[in-house]
Amino acid sequence: MAKQNVSEQFVDILVRAGVKRLYGVVGDSLNPVVDAIRRNAGIEWVQVRHEETAAFAAGAEAQITGTLAACAGSCGPGNLHLINGLYDAHRSMAPVLALASHIPSSEIGLGYFQETHPELLFQECSHYNEMISNPQQMPRLLQTAIQHAIGRGGVSVVSMPGDIASQPAPEKSIEHALVTSRPSVKPGDEEIDKLCRMIDKARRVTLFCGSGTAGAHAEVMEFAERVKAPVGHALRGKEWIQYDNPYDVGMSGLLGYGAAYEATNECDLLILLGTDFPYNAFLPTDVKIVQVDVRPEHLGRRSKLDLAVWGDVRETLRALTPRVKVKTDRKFLDQMLKKHADALEGVVKAYTRKVEKHVPIHPEYVASVLDELADDDAVFTVDTGMCNVWAARYLTPNGKRRVIGSFSHGSMANALPQAIGAQFTDRNRQVVSMSGDGGFTMLMGDFLTLVQYNLPVKVVLFNNSSLGMVELEMLVAGLPSFGTTNKNPDFAAIARAAGAYGVRVEKPRQLEGALKDAFRHKGPALVDVVTDPNALSIPPKISADMVTGFALSASKIVLDGGVGRMLQMARSNLRNVPRP
Repeated sequence: MAKQNVSEQFVDILVRAGVKRLYGVVGDSLNPVVDAIRRNAGIEWVQVRHEETAAFAAGAEAQITGTLAACAGSCGPGNLHLINGLYDAHRSMAPVLALASHIPSSEIGLGYFQETHPELLFQECSHYNEMISNPQQMPRLLQTAIQHAIGRGGVSVVSMPGDIASQPAPEKSIEHALVTSRPSVKPGDEEIDKLCRMIDKARRVTLFCGSGTAGAHAEVMEFAERVKAPVGHALRGKEWIQYDNPYDVGMSGLLGYGAAYEATNECDLLILLGTDFPYNAFLPTDVKIVQVDVRPEHLGRRSKLDLAVWGDVRETLRALTPRVKVKTDRKFLDQMLKKHADALEGVVKAYTRKVEKHVPIHPEYVASVLDELADDDAVFTVDTGMCNVWAARYLTPNGKRRVIGSFSHGSMANALPQAIGAQFTDRNRQVVSMSGDGGFTMLMGDFLTLVQYNLPVKVVLFNNSSLGMVELEMLVAGLPSFGTTNKNPDFAAIARAAGAYGVRVEKPRQLEGALKDAFRHKGPALVDVVTDPNALSIPPKISADMVTGFALSASKIVLDGGVGRMLQMARSNLRNVPRP
């Protein structure tokens, strides 16, 4: 049997760790690894058109599966292109292993062609970032990188010169069992007892939930009922906590709606569950705050805490709920539920006004129809900008749907490449990319990746011929819009020329049929919807502290145009409020 080289050993270890595919662009120093993949039936090479797409796709795959995903870039410019997508994966706590191949080891430090320093470049967007400079470091270095990515939740980067990749792997190398999942973290009894006393003493308790409530829906609902607490959420908490939630008061933050802001600011005790909510201007300063998070470095980053609890939300609530006294006073909860329903009633009126005749098409209407027609277990990938707003307000979670976006990093052009990674995990599951024309055109080349692999992603393009969020930022800052207008082609025609299904929609009555036809199509499809660029308005609540930087613009976006089926839930919850 021929002796393995380092590349072959590298690929074998990825397969052992459960990696199904490696996203990237082939080239020079990366060629030995790609050739090893060619000869290994346990892993697939996914050829994308831009390495940024590779990193976004790997991050999305990791978020969908909860397991390790991988991407690669060739030396210098190739692995530099990975950086933006890796930042997004890292900030989303997605376990991703990135291979940054390097120039020949004998030339490092001598200004060689395409030379960069990966060990410095990736430092801020990774938990682990090291270079294989000697074959004897294998397989231990790669195993360590994998365990960092999985164990800490985020990115590990391994740099490897092309000449090292071709050398023989060390004999009798030590391979150990790999970590493939993260443990649960239960807080200490002392913290649980302190929290229990604070809850029992408080008259008005509010829960504010983030992505850390994934897998804890039942526990949050049980706890909310026990202490009669309204439940608000951040954008990343929406898909995990809003559905089947009789205590729902909406979302707070830059894209917020409903009564979540009031519920978090008018309580006695605010409990932050699994959220690293970045906009501290929306958090109260005069109530007691408790934060529960599995990442101790997140505790107290945004606000002054009266108690910090290090632990999983699910394990914390399982220990806590039986210990707290049952509250019987629903006055605060019912008051917030009514405020929530009233707030939604107000914005829905604006949305329903002549919407089926409005040209250009209301983007709110597009999102609402999309929500109705999409599968119950669809995966939505959402571009940063106005598409974030439409997703936050119109996509209805149900415990089976997923919504993936650049919600922590805030990058443009994320939706299409994330859809690629999501679709590779299951070709039979519906994947919908909610793309803005600005984000789509930034990485439009990878629409060809959909065609090349016949991935049945449906791209719904919100085409307002502008960078809508940036225009709004300028508007709120009192500046005239400048440099925000896009001169766009007929994107549906481009899709058809590429070999995909493409249809352009300019009138509301065409929309439903176009979406149904695209969803029925077996391969990739693009629905180019010409939408109104002026679908913006100012929200009811804004403070001077919120109007700085990005918050200056986005916090003023409570968009006329309703909130989809959320109003129905709010009305239902209000009807179920016990009457004296």
